Parts: sequence; structure tokens; C-alpha cells
Amino acid sequence: MFTGIITDVGKISATEQRGDLRLVIACAYDMDSVAIGASIACSGVCLTVVEKGEGWFAVDASAETLSRTAAGMWAEGARLNLERALKVGDELGGHIVTGHVDGVGHIVASETVGDSWKVTVQAPASLAPYIAAKGSITVDGVSLTVNDIADQANESAHFLLNIIPHTAQMTTLDTLAVGRQVNLEIDVLARYLKRMEDLRRT
Repeated sequence: MFTGIITDVGKISATEQRGDLRLVIACAYDMDSVAIGASIACSGVCLTVVEKGEGWFAVDASAETLSRTAAGMWAEGARLNLERALKVGDELGGHIVTGHVDGVGHIVASETVGDSWKVTVQAPASLAPYIAAKGSITVDGVSLTVNDIADQANESAHFLLNIIPHTAQMTTLDTLAVGRQVNLEIDVLARYLKRMEDLRRT
């Protein structure tokens, strides 16, 4: 489990296509405190540490992971929001995050308002019913509050976020170009409601 509070921004320093895609990620973590087999959320995706060294760790991203996450995020040189798994007793500063991406959205508008960024993200129709104003959502692994939401004619939804300077400085959300794809994870309670709704429809 995670909180959506990013503790480092890593960079993919090397990739190698094996059975899965092996990614070497440079980071500022003290890797002596990270065990092989530990989970690290990488821009919202829970991945397992399979190798490590001073200032880096390696993970394997499966074809399933690649197909369900934002385009281009696994390329060499890409930056990733990193968060180590929650420990018992840790402060829960964001919200409960599982590290399982529910869908991919994209930025449809971005503008500065004062020192912050007002960002509108389009969520796919499959996730639209489970996003609510003043509710929580994870965008590229970052716990954020939905300020407002507007349903669209095609059953997708546009939801509004406010990115404060601190969040932009500490994450990859400092680059918010229109058209950029982002990983979305709905609130864990909404995930269970979605499952119940799916079952009710069958």
C-alpha cells in the first residue's frame, strides 16, 4: 500500500527487453534500506525491486503493465514519481493507494492561476462514474483532490485539479502539456463500488 505522497523523482537510466522489460531507475534512496523484493510505486505503478546498487534499482515491467499505462513513460531518460511502500506507523498524508492503475487519462487544459496550475484531465468513460468532486484521485502516483468534474457527451469526464508549486517541484507534474497521458487510480472505496456495479450489470 502507498499514500500518493512522492518521496523521490527517479530517472530511467537503462532499459532491456527480456521476457519482460527490465528497467534500471536512478534514485536518491538509500538502497541499503531497500530489500530485494520490496515494492516501489513508479508513477503510480507498484513494481518489485529485482536488483539494486548504490543510487539505483531495477524492476521488471510486464507486457500487461506496459499496455495499461501512459504511453512513453517507460522510455530511457523518462522521469518517474517514486514512493516506497507504506509501513505500519507511517503518517498517512495522502490517501490509500494500491499502485494498480485503473486507466489512462490525458491533459486537456493547463493554465497558471497565481503560483499554481489549474489542470483539466479527461478520464475515460470506464472511470468517469467513480470520480467525484472533493474526492481523492491518484495521477501518475500523486495523491490529489478533485476540485470539480464535468461529464462529457461521450461518457468520459473532465476533472479539475489544482497543482500547487510544492507538488510541481517535488514530482513530474511540473510538465503539464496538453495531450500528455497520465496514469489514473481511482479511490480504493470507489474501486470496490465499481466492482459491485460491474457485478450488478451481469
